[in-house]
Amino acid sequence: MPKSKLSNEFIIEVLAQKYQQHTPVYRQQAVLAEEQGIELSRKTLKDALLAAGSLLRPLVQAQKAELFAGGYIQADEMAMPCQTPEKTGRNHKTYMWEYSAPAAAVIFAFRMGRGRDGPAAFLKGFVGTLQCDGYGAYDDLGEGIVYAGCLAHARRGFVDAAKVAPLDLLPGEVIARFGELYAVEKEARQTRLGAAERKALRQKKSTPVMAALKERLVAIRLQIAPGGALAKACDYALGQWSRQEEFLNDSRIEIDNNWCEGAIRPLALGRKNWLFAGSEAAAHRTAILCSLVQTCKHLQVNPFVYLRDVIDR
Repeated sequence: MPKSKLSNEFIIEVLAQKYQQHTPVYRQQAVLAEEQGIELSRKTLKDALLAAGSLLRPLVQAQKAELFAGGYIQADEMAMPCQTPEKTGRNHKTYMWEYSAPAAAVIFAFRMGRGRDGPAAFLKGFVGTLQCDGYGAYDDLGEGIVYAGCLAHARRGFVDAAKVAPLDLLPGEVIARFGELYAVEKEARQTRLGAAERKALRQKKSTPVMAALKERLVAIRLQIAPGGALAKACDYALGQWSRQEEFLNDSRIEIDNNWCEGAIRPLALGRKNWLFAGSEAAAHRTAILCSLVQTCKHLQVNPFVYLRDVIDR
């Protein structure tokens, strides 16, 4: 950085500590002072991170082009508080949106709200399959998008219903049927099936299970009153049914969105430690840095080694 005494390695260490080990900058500042006798202002360290984020922006843009070319994206979103000049004394509830694919790039995009303008802007021009939950902001984003549902979200409703009414046998029955579908996915992974074989296995074993599950959900819904946890779980699953069947016809598509949720989870852990973004600009830089760190983890690449190589050049 211009007029800075901080080396690239030092800046990358601060970056990795914050976004890989989830250590806030103020804690790193305290450790430097207490253990190394080095006094650096928090602003100096934050400015270094912002500079790194600016330099790395083109890489994330390249990742986005690669992600689009794959034709299959999973999406999810997470609240992240952000300080804004408009709200003094409290943080604005902003959102970090995640777009990724299994064993591929992970991209975070910061938005000030949770409206459909976020995914509409990011996914403009995308042609392919979008896998997401039933949140309405993802609907009607383009003619070239085919929607795939998430069976983990559907199953979760019945798990919640079982907790509410532990003596009711119906939620457990439905959960067991979901288990049959996941057993087929486990078999495909353990036998390392290729794309064609995975599709054939799903159509042979999962298709009849899905048909029987739908028939059973319709029957359960007709015999219970509306408004309860089990009724809501049935309504959600049946309302997403055509999307949830997409994985049967395309071997690229996962049965659920768990790859995506797994990549967003470390950001949620980091949020618990550093609490909020200091500004809108800082939140956009955070999205860039988290995109690269989580992509490295997705691809089993050491983030520190990767960033040191990239930033040096």
